[in-house]
Amino acid sequence: MTRPQAPWDLPDLSPAPSRARLWVEIAIVLALGLGQSAVYAIVQLAYRLTDEVPLAEQVAKLNPSRSDREIFDLIYQVLAIGFSLVPVLLVCFLLWQSGRPHLARLGLDGTGVAKDAGRGVLLVLAIGIPGLGLYLAGRALGLTVAIDPAGIDAYWWTVPVLLLAAARASLQEEFVLLGYLFTRLRQLGWSPWTIIVSTSVLRASYHLYQGYPAFIGNLAMGLLFGWLYQRTGRLMPFLVAHFVIDAAAFVGYPWAAGTWPELFGLPG
Repeated sequence: MTRPQAPWDLPDLSPAPSRARLWVEIAIVLALGLGQSAVYAIVQLAYRLTDEVPLAEQVAKLNPSRSDREIFDLIYQVLAIGFSLVPVLLVCFLLWQSGRPHLARLGLDGTGVAKDAGRGVLLVLAIGIPGLGLYLAGRALGLTVAIDPAGIDAYWWTVPVLLLAAARASLQEEFVLLGYLFTRLRQLGWSPWTIIVSTSVLRASYHLYQGYPAFIGNLAMGLLFGWLYQRTGRLMPFLVAHFVIDAAAFVGYPWAAGTWPELFGLPG
């Protein structure tokens, strides 16, 4: 006697999603994370520009402490990182394919991992060094706020949490911007360069709270990442590059600020 087919074994006969449904889906995904961040960043930039304190004397903390009690600070940090990854889980669910490898459309097929990681390290050199130079130039010209990437107090768990925060930023941004939006906007009939430019502007927009140089730097990063992803279709190099850049900034900042206080030190 044969087993009756389970619902998940049956072929998917539902029609392809309509354009209107795809736009609603995109709006929901963005409202849960990066789109929300872009709106807040624009408002925050307006606040900073109209504040009595000059932009160069303002500070942006990327990973602030969330409690004056160590154990609750740790709990809140882990919870915040975990919940901020929900959009990543959502886009994986939306792009999941029944056959293995399930995320093959993103190039996450379990092959070429070492090669992808090597490409990610090369991207760090292409993006990280010019980005640092742009930040320092912006500070010298008074066009950007002082960035404090490691705002958490020094505890035994500070470095692991900062590394988790770097992983969170990498996963959230690259899965949504490159993996998800490239897939959906192609389905909507957008041309490759329209997708690349649009996602790059979005990437730059949610960094506006740091000042104009951050917008320019992240726009350039988005254009390079988008162009390369359009050519290769493999997400892993960009996940690696983004993680390494943020990890170096989050963990290495206290050392850099102590070594070159005139460049990296926060305003008094």
